Amino acid sequence: MEKARDIEGELEFMRDYYRTGKTKEASWRRSQLKNLQALLREQEAQIFTALDQDLGKHPGEAMRDEIGTLIKSLNFALGNLKEWMSGTKAKLPQIALLSSAEVVPEPLGLVLIISTWNFPFGMSLEPLIGAIAAGNIAVIKPSELAPSSSALLAKLIPAYLDTKAVKVVEGDSTVGEKLLQQKWEKIFFTGSARVGRIVMSAAVKHLTPVSLELGGKCPAIVDSLSWSWDKEVAVNRILGAKFGSCSGQACIAVDYVLVEKGYASTLVELMKELIKKMFGENPRKSNSVTRIINKHHFLRLKNLLSDSRVKDSIIYGGSMNEEHLYIEPTILMDPPLDAEIMTEEIFGPLLPIISVKKIEDSIDFLNIRPKPLAIYAFTKNETLKKRIISETSSGSVVFNDAIIQYAADTLPFGGVGECGHGKYHGKYSFDTFSHFKAIARRSFLTDFWFRFPPWNDYKLQLLETAYNYDYFELLLFVLSLKRPKTRLSYI
Repeated sequence: MEKARDIEGELEFMRDYYRTGKTKEASWRRSQLKNLQALLREQEAQIFTALDQDLGKHPGEAMRDEIGTLIKSLNFALGNLKEWMSGTKAKLPQIALLSSAEVVPEPLGLVLIISTWNFPFGMSLEPLIGAIAAGNIAVIKPSELAPSSSALLAKLIPAYLDTKAVKVVEGDSTVGEKLLQQKWEKIFFTGSARVGRIVMSAAVKHLTPVSLELGGKCPAIVDSLSWSWDKEVAVNRILGAKFGSCSGQACIAVDYVLVEKGYASTLVELMKELIKKMFGENPRKSNSVTRIINKHHFLRLKNLLSDSRVKDSIIYGGSMNEEHLYIEPTILMDPPLDAEIMTEEIFGPLLPIISVKKIEDSIDFLNIRPKPLAIYAFTKNETLKKRIISETSSGSVVFNDAIIQYAADTLPFGGVGECGHGKYHGKYSFDTFSHFKAIARRSFLTDFWFRFPPWNDYKLQLLETAYNYDYFELLLFVLSLKRPKTRLSYI
């Protein structure tokens, strides 16, 4: 599938297979989901190796963030597939006498899933679970920046899944561009906002619906917690969601922290202490620090600190090793808000802390900036919680923890505004890759004769009654020619 004509031929072959109706069968969907389960169980060691080669991920992190979440999602989909596939009854107005209706989900058809490099298995297979559960055929384009993971997906998918319905296409951005030129029934993209704009522009040609899972600067609001235990739990969760999640190379990682000025020094000292507990005195020797994906991103992060004003704000860490693509967990205190580190998504192990006069000011701070993918707020103040929910907008809000919303199959995962649109996970994944078709049925036994021309004032009165009163009142009106007392304001 390297040449454009080969891609077109492969896609037409897949469409022919889809037209047979095979993928719409519940048995096919269930078998493919079970085969994905088998892939994850039987090839766990190979997946661990690929993630280590691409990102230096420890197997524990890989299990927590990729294999484990996928197994959970597959179990959830298999347990609910029958319910998801069944239609739902719809209530009709009383004027639709002797009628019934339902809403039935049907697959969209051929879908394209463009994955990213930071979670190469999770970001490829999580949407695929929804696409298969909904009965679609799919092409996966893994990121070339994680070559070991991409190659392993290309090897394993054909060994476990129906090769006529699911394919992996490897390659660089030129291959991605060729794929985007084709006609799809849905494009599901995970990655940067820059590439997201390219995807959306390409989709316009065929009016293809697009789901964009992008990034954003996810803040953590830290209130002044009273008890030492609460403080330690909060800081552990923040550090885990920053430095312990692909070294901050995650769209839902904590990007920066907002804290009251008087509480900032307490927070910083606790962070320093707990970073050492997580990664040791020399994090570089730790087996728990994911490396930066490549030299380009390493230099991008290095350049964020090149501004002398930003460099002066470093209060912990800051060491780097370009050869090993290593950057130490780094804390910065009040870097300039107009510096690039505070205007662009960081996507790395640099954690700015921004002090505000009072914690409520964090709401105004957020509202003058692009909407984040997630807001994390650590507080026991119920009034503050209500204000954050009602006065801010974000893809999600999590109180007293971070990142856990991604693992919840019962919650929609997705962004708003510049951090993306569309949602998935659990039933939301099924819905994303489905069209919900309205079906109405009507008996031949009876009809309201006044629904048809020619028109007159009497039919107007009957129609007014039909749309505004119950069937019994309408019947009385027809029999007695007496209107109900209440009249519409526009008559």
